[in-house]
Amino acid sequence: MQIWKKSPPSPTLVKSVTGRRNFLRFSGAALATGAVLMAGCDLDDDTMVIDGAVDLGSGDLGILNYAFALEQLEATFYATVLQGGYYQNASTEEKQILEDLEKHERAHAEFFQAAISSVGTAIPALILDFSTIDFNDRDSVLGTAKVFEDLGVAAYNGAGELIMTPEYLLVAGKIVSVEARHAAAIRSVYDSDPKSFAGDDVIDTNGLDRAMMPSEVLAAASPYIVTEINANNLPA
Repeated sequence: MQIWKKSPPSPTLVKSVTGRRNFLRFSGAALATGAVLMAGCDLDDDTMVIDGAVDLGSGDLGILNYAFALEQLEATFYATVLQGGYYQNASTEEKQILEDLEKHERAHAEFFQAAISSVGTAIPALILDFSTIDFNDRDSVLGTAKVFEDLGVAAYNGAGELIMTPEYLLVAGKIVSVEARHAAAIRSVYDSDPKSFAGDDVIDTNGLDRAMMPSEVLAAASPYIVTEINANNLPA
């Protein structure tokens, strides 16, 4: 049984350089089309909260709630970065990128919540813990952003083969392309190596990005998630 659990220390409760910035700004524009596609489909499954653990559900609904959980994590992280006034000595370019990433991740989270709720039950807001992140330190913030964005790309890549509804797979493809842009943007300003935007730590010898199954992704994200998540019913 896959249940990720953290005791709740200092939780945060979930409640937006021209070339690079324009590259990011327009990459989330297709989500409205995806919302229409999802609203036209039926999901028969439901999600539950049992003994404090959030059950993601099964089938396509479970995968959508899984994606929603990850988008909550990213959206709240970037919102916290912006609310804190950035880290010391943040460059104008870094601030612009972080602002764009916050907008995209917030849009993704709101999109999943609305779309899932129109056909089933979306998981509730997660309780998150960012106490290990120093939001005043550049390395801590950008290093965490790099981890989250790389993880997001790998998560969507891994979940793709589990999705049964073509319309949902189309939406996932649109979102993972945005997440990949995010990962490249963060790597380009954080890492000194100009090749790191598509580093060999995430891209294999065939030029393919890595894919991770939900169990691997949730385990990697668990240090930041206080809410218990039961992914036992997800497709495998």
